[in-house]
Amino acid sequence: MSDSKDIYVLPGDGIGAEVMAPAVAVMQAAAELSGCRLQVTEGLVGGVAIDATGEPLPEATLAAAQAADAVLLGGVGGPKWDDLPMTQRPEKGLLGLRQGLGLFANLRPALLFGPLAAASSLKPELVADLDILIIRELTGGIYFGEPRGVEQRDNERVGFNTLVYSESEIERIARVGFDLAQKRNRRLCSVDKANVLEVSQLWREVVNRVHSDYPDVELSHMYVDNAAMQLVREPKQFDVIVTGNMFGDILSDVAAMLTGSLGMLPSASLAASGVGLYEPVHGTAPDIAGRDLANPLATILSVAMMYRYSLGMAEAADRIEAAVASCLAEGYRTADIDDGNGRKRVGTRAMGELVLARL
Repeated sequence: MSDSKDIYVLPGDGIGAEVMAPAVAVMQAAAELSGCRLQVTEGLVGGVAIDATGEPLPEATLAAAQAADAVLLGGVGGPKWDDLPMTQRPEKGLLGLRQGLGLFANLRPALLFGPLAAASSLKPELVADLDILIIRELTGGIYFGEPRGVEQRDNERVGFNTLVYSESEIERIARVGFDLAQKRNRRLCSVDKANVLEVSQLWREVVNRVHSDYPDVELSHMYVDNAAMQLVREPKQFDVIVTGNMFGDILSDVAAMLTGSLGMLPSASLAASGVGLYEPVHGTAPDIAGRDLANPLATILSVAMMYRYSLGMAEAADRIEAAVASCLAEGYRTADIDDGNGRKRVGTRAMGELVLARL
């Protein structure tokens, strides 16, 4: 295999550069093992972009991201920029990337490697070897619906947002859910609030219609409040969950905490074109930035997702995930996943080197 791929790296803010360095090293090593050449370039987004250019998403950054095969992001934001107007804050850079790349499908795995079961707030037997995939629609729903705003009515301010989904938006994300369920355990749970919301009634109707094209996948429906309860009651009942923007935002964070640490969780945001944005679920953690304490495994596992979903190199993804699993099985832990039971505590750089050695 002599293929070449263009990867655009955006370290971002806080611990971004620290977790990105080992992830890129692992990415390069996995490419060499697979006979693939990577062209890796780096750019600015978020707070560091504001400091350098005055904008959270410079035009050059967006253009380079649009031209790449995949984008790897370290995270954006931090207290340094909290006092900026909403339209100028680092997070607008991330939203602009999502919009500019057409990233409509957010994939959030809730993975719990067996050796980390004790780190969860749930009983180990409920979460050991947990493997759920939550698919969140990313470009529609109440976060983007119009009209929206705050206005004066009857001598008081009133805030309003609009929850809206078209049939085509629902069908597009439903097909992503069914396609990925086919590659896993062939079970898809669609989460909505169809007992209250007309939008959810349409959502359920469209998902049922799309299901006819996937007769090998078992489809179920669940109201969002019950889904939240079931995630903390019996999480292993789920395989793939597909839902709208706001519900997915909430449920994926609930599922993330089943694993005990955000430092272990990767994510992918995909476009219809195949390009993807890959980033750890955790934030920029400015309180530990520069101290070699951050867990790089979520970013490394995001690289594995990049190989699987954008580059079509499942073998490279498997290698990376196996290397991470090996490190954990041998007892190596960063501070966020160390339960204090005689584990081998390591820092950011050392954990990256351990994963690299096991490739």
